[in-house]
This record gives sequence, C-alpha cells and structure tokens, in this order.
Amino acid sequence: MRSVEEQLALVTAAAVAPRPVRVSISEAQGLLCAEEVVAERPLPSFDQSAIDGYAVRSVDIRVGGPVDESGDASGGPAGLPVVGRITAGSRQPTRLQPGQVVRVDTGAPLPTLADAVLPVGWAVAEGQRITPTRGVSSGDYVRRVGDDVQPGDVAVRAGAIIGPAQVGLLASVGRAKVLVHPKPRMSVISVGDELLDVDGNPGTGQVYDVNSYALTAAGRDAGADVHRVGIASTEPSRLREVLEGQLVRSELVVVSGAAGGEATTRIRQVMEELGQIEVNRVAMHPGSVQGFGRLGRDEVPTFLLPSNPVSALVVFEIMVRPLIRIALGKRQPMRRTVRARTVAPISSVEGRRGYLRGQLMRDTDTGEYLVRALGGAQGSSTHLLASLAEANCLVVIDPDVSAVRAGDEVDVMFLAQRG
Repeated sequence: MRSVEEQLALVTAAAVAPRPVRVSISEAQGLLCAEEVVAERPLPSFDQSAIDGYAVRSVDIRVGGPVDESGDASGGPAGLPVVGRITAGSRQPTRLQPGQVVRVDTGAPLPTLADAVLPVGWAVAEGQRITPTRGVSSGDYVRRVGDDVQPGDVAVRAGAIIGPAQVGLLASVGRAKVLVHPKPRMSVISVGDELLDVDGNPGTGQVYDVNSYALTAAGRDAGADVHRVGIASTEPSRLREVLEGQLVRSELVVVSGAAGGEATTRIRQVMEELGQIEVNRVAMHPGSVQGFGRLGRDEVPTFLLPSNPVSALVVFEIMVRPLIRIALGKRQPMRRTVRARTVAPISSVEGRRGYLRGQLMRDTDTGEYLVRALGGAQGSSTHLLASLAEANCLVVIDPDVSAVRAGDEVDVMFLAQRG
C-alpha cells in the first residue's frame, strides 16, 4: 500500500502549466501574470488636481497667516479673482497669472504656473472672487506627473495574481491585453452501467450520475476550466474514442466510477492502450483505491476515482486539487490547515490517514478552533453526501491513530467557504 505522501509526490510531479496566452484585461482576473508589464508613460501623465478646489500659486496664499479684519488671508483687501474653470478631461491650455485662481474639478489638469490646489471648503466665494481662510504649500492637493508610475517602472510583475487592483493598473498604463498563465483545461468523465443522467427516471439498479457534476464543480472551485463529458460507455471502442477526444483538449482528465471491481479491468485495458495507468491502494480513507497515470501523446495526467461520491470528492481534494493549483502557479497548492480541539471522540482506520468531514467552529472567548467530526471510520456512514455538504473542513487523522478522544488536538483542513 502506497502512502499518501508517495502518491501525492507522484501526482504533483506530473503538473505542467499550460502555455501562456494573451487575453483581454477584463478576462485576466484571478490568473497568474506571465510577463513583466513595464509602463511606457508616466501615471498620471499631467499635473492634476487631487480634489475639487481652486488652482493657485502658493505664494499668493499666506501660508498659516491670520485672517485680517476683512476676512482676507491672501494679503489683498478684495480677495483673489476666479478667472475660469477647468473640468476633468479638459484639453484647453490655461495659464495662471499672479494673483489669480482657477476653479478646478478633481482630476482636472492644472493651469501653467499653478503649484497647489486650495480646497473649496477653505475659501469664501463672493461672486467671481474668493477669500482664502486657510493657506496651502506648494504641492498640496496636486498629483504630479509620475506620482504613481514612472516610465520604465514595472506595473505588474510576472508571477503576480491579477486582481482588481492589477486590472486597474493595467488599464491605467494603457494595456488592453496581458500575457497570463491560463486555467488548466480539465475533462470529467463518469463510467458505470448503473449510471443515469439527472434528467432521467432511474429504474431498478440505476443511480443518478452524481460524480460528473460534483467533480466538475470541485474542478471549477480549484480554478480549472472544466468540461463535463458526463456518462461514457464502457464498451471498449466507444470509451477509447471518448478518452482520445478529451486527451487532445485537456491538461487533466478525471474518470470516476472505475477504481475497483470488474469495471476497473475493462477501463484499464482501454487506458493502457493510450499510455501508462496504475491503480493501487493508497493508505488513506475514504478513497483508498484510486488510479493515476499519463495518457496520450502529451502524457496528460489522468485520474481514476471511486464511484462513491464522498470518496471521489475526498480523493479530488487530496490528489487532484493540488495538481490544478500548481498548474495555476499557486505558491501554496494545498488547503490551509489549522490545529483544532475535538468536541467529541473520533474513530479512524489504523494504518490509513483519515480525511473525515467535519464542522469547524471557533470559541468566541478564546479564539480557539473547535471541530466536530461528521463521519468516522469502519461501520460509519462515510458514503453520505449530505454530511459532506454540511462539512466546512476535513479532519486529518494520522495513520497510527485509531481513536481520538474529546479534547485532543487534530489537524483540520479548510474546505471552500460557504456564504
């Protein structure tokens, strides 16, 4: 029996990131930048007002000076004349003369000779004149050329995750497209003569195809671009045709329902014609029996997962999801893990690492993590998908532990957050 670490090392060694592609910045969010984006022009490209106010020469405003009897802090008995207004987007060149001010909106270009902006609230307006009530210094409330980015600066670095701020920065430096590492393409196939699609009416011995839907959702949650193939025939020639079609379009293929029993022999015979595949036992539960190999001309990583939906999803979390995260360029491909104190006893299968669904809580007084297992070991209902839907974590039990007492500490792996 292979250990979890050995199987995971085999799987992650097969991770290959798709070739970078150039996409619109509106489609780049969440992807890994594959180039150094260098600014070709300054940002902002002109001196502009940071607020609504009056463009002034700071020397015309008495900095910190007291207001005289007329209410004038500018040194003149009649205040300063307002000789015009500049709105954001204006292209009309304006020159400020000594002793004058110009009304400016946020983002408006400053007139020549202006070196500061006096906020609207710092002046009393009377007709076409203002009386400043506070002073400003040179540079106050002004965004200078290149304050954000200078020509030659790296706006977005290779390896950075493109989020909202990066999208905005790309737009601000005039980039409509950017080179990114795309989402790995993943195909999900279900096999099994007992399977029926969800729009059918199951008869005796038939069950709905749960896995292709659940695993497709899990793949998308992990960040893959997933194609759900659905149910494939187990007839060798037809199954081979389906597999070959998906191997040429995918960086990752997941087949569920074929890891154990007579079906495995038929499926393996088809897969072995396409590459190398190995089905064995891994020292974990649920999902001990699983397969992995590289198929097709491009040696596409291919998984065989159990037919049991809970087992399939757990194996996906432990083995498949890290491969997707590595292909996306994530530095931490594994789920976040914390230590938590159990609120009730937990049983596990000795000799196998347990990944038991659970509910993670936090003590509001101490901040300590607490966990309650929703599934246990032998004899428990490990197959119930409803309890996995209630879980927000997996409780990780070491292989040499068969029983955990209430109050003991265990490792807990976060699952996707639910709203």
